[in-house]
Amino acid sequence: MSALKLDPFYPVLPDASWVARIASQGAKFIQLRVKDIEPQAVKTEIARALEFASAHGCQLVVNDYWREAIDLGADFVHLGQSDLVGVDIAAIEAAGIRIGISTHSIAELDIALGMDPDYVALGPIYPTMLKAMPWAPQGLDRIAEWRSKISCPLVAIGGITLGRAPDVLAAGASSAAVVTDVVMSEDPEQRTRDWIAATAPCRHL
Repeated sequence: MSALKLDPFYPVLPDASWVARIASQGAKFIQLRVKDIEPQAVKTEIARALEFASAHGCQLVVNDYWREAIDLGADFVHLGQSDLVGVDIAAIEAAGIRIGISTHSIAELDIALGMDPDYVALGPIYPTMLKAMPWAPQGLDRIAEWRSKISCPLVAIGGITLGRAPDVLAAGASSAAVVTDVVMSEDPEQRTRDWIAATAPCRHL
């Protein structure tokens, strides 16, 4: 595969309708992270998200559901550490699917790098209200540390806002994964446009 260049703005969204909303504003790299839905609905949600992303020239990353990603012809998956148990990396790679992997510690980073991922994610960078985390905030120095240990792109996630993004990217992150700063915004479409404008200089580096 060709070398991967991530977009600096990486919204993580809960369903296909959100993918349609945010991709329509110009976001080019989106993760679909569906939770708490019936198993039979998962494929439908992924298929709809893939259709919306394709219509807007957006790269869709499917969180967790690698089997469904293979079946539906997706070309990118994101795996958390718990997702790595029982995962068939060879099948994913045989399908031509890129892989991103979450990490929170040196031990997890070693596991991730052993799978030759297309990107590594580090989090949480800041305190996050999205979910209870067993990991303390990593901070900007940890971004620089991870950057020195890997050759693939680095995604930072956790508590990242538009105001914090410049520091996160300057510390060495290739991309800032964003959840609540978009989906809990009073105007998610405008917030998306603000993110795209603010991170525009990073796309030309």
